[in-house]
Amino acid sequence: MYLIDTHTHIYDHQFSLDRNEAVQRALDAGVKMMLLPNVDASTIAPMLELHEQYPDCTRVMMGLQPEEVKEDYKEVLATMEKELDRGIYVGVGEVGLDFYWDATFEKQQLDAFETQLEWAKQLHLPLSIHCRNAFDNMVKILEKKQDGGLRGIMHCFTGTEEEAKVYLELGFHLGLGGVTTYKNCGVKDYLPNIPLDRIVLETDAPYLAPVPCRGKRNEPAFLVHTVQRMADVLQMPLDDFAEVTTTNAKVLFGL
Repeated sequence: MYLIDTHTHIYDHQFSLDRNEAVQRALDAGVKMMLLPNVDASTIAPMLELHEQYPDCTRVMMGLQPEEVKEDYKEVLATMEKELDRGIYVGVGEVGLDFYWDATFEKQQLDAFETQLEWAKQLHLPLSIHCRNAFDNMVKILEKKQDGGLRGIMHCFTGTEEEAKVYLELGFHLGLGGVTTYKNCGVKDYLPNIPLDRIVLETDAPYLAPVPCRGKRNEPAFLVHTVQRMADVLQMPLDDFAEVTTTNAKVLFGL
C-alpha cells in the first residue's frame, strides 16, 4: 500500500523526541510521502530541515496559516514570497481564514489570504486551505478569484454535504482525515456522494488523531486507520481506495 499524507506538521516540536522514529513508522505503515505545509515564519527552518533530512519521502509547501496572521503579516508574507522563488515548494499552504477563537485580525486575514491565492495562480501551484468559522467569507473570495487558475485542497474538511458541493464546484479537492472517523462527524454519511477523484487523505499531525488513537498525538502512520474506515464506508477494497487517493494527490501536486 502506498499512501500520501497531504498535510502533516511532523516537523512540529511535539515530535522533537521521536521525529525520526515517527517518519520510520509512517514508512512502515505504507505512508510513503508526507507533504509539509508551513505555519508561520518560525516554522520555515524546522520544516526545511526535515525535508533536507528526508528528501525522498517529504515535500514542502509555503504559506501563512490564518491563525498566525498578526500586525506584521505583510513583513512575514514578504519573507515567504521570497522563499517561494526558490522553486522547491509543491504548494501554497497552509493558508485560509479562521475566525473561531478571535476575529481581531479579520481584515488582515482576508488580505493575506487573497495575496496568497494570487501567489498560487502566478506560480501554478495547488493550495492547502484552512477554513474554520469562515465559510461565507471563504466562498465569496474563492468565487471572486477563481478564473480556472485556482486548485488545491480544502484541508481538514468536516462540513456539510452542501458545503462540500460548493467547494467541489469551485474546483477543489476535499482533504479528509482523522475527524471522519469520529462518531459525530457527518462526512461519512455522504461520503459515497463525493467523487472519488476529488478525495485526498491527510492527518494534520500532531492534531486530530483518528479512532482508535483519538486523544493521542497524531502522526502520519495513523493514516491507515482513516483509510480503513473510509474504505469500509464506501465498501471498497482497502488497496483500491488507497490507490485512487494516492493518484489524486500525485496529480494535484505533480509528484
